[in-house]
Amino acid sequence: MSNYKALLKKVNTFIFDYDGVMTDGKLMLQHDGQPLRTANVKDGYSLQLAVRLGYRVVIISGGISKSVENRFEALKVTDVFLGISNKYEVFEKYLIDNNLKPENIVYMGDDIPDYKVMKRVGVPVCPADAVEEIKDISIYISDKTGGHGCVRDIIEQVMKVQGKWMTEEGFSW
Repeated sequence: MSNYKALLKKVNTFIFDYDGVMTDGKLMLQHDGQPLRTANVKDGYSLQLAVRLGYRVVIISGGISKSVENRFEALKVTDVFLGISNKYEVFEKYLIDNNLKPENIVYMGDDIPDYKVMKRVGVPVCPADAVEEIKDISIYISDKTGGHGCVRDIIEQVMKVQGKWMTEEGFSW
């Protein structure tokens, strides 16, 4: 088992950036200026499964969008922080408020605003198309790009290492 997989055994919390991680980072702008984003259904499945199995799932994003709020509401992800300019500040407060330890947290980010938080968590990871500075501090770089299954990739790996993937507890057959 590679070193990073040993760290996955301790994970009880997933924190994700949104744009560039859960999306491909591209925005199509509607006539009213509102952005349209696409999201990966398999990422969504793994997010709601993680919530159902008792993991904390947190979104910290600089973006603001009602459609993003609606998506997370449908997936039962309740710890959603949008329009955040200082992710580290929100992260530190969340850590204290929820009595969490950095070594129990996976954080997946793709760009410079994620850097400081990723330096603090136990399991910093990123999509294949993250910027070089983020790749340099990640202990795992998914072979999937943002918006194309990188979220599912890391959630599935954690669940497999912890023996929670494809169990009766998590699935209704």
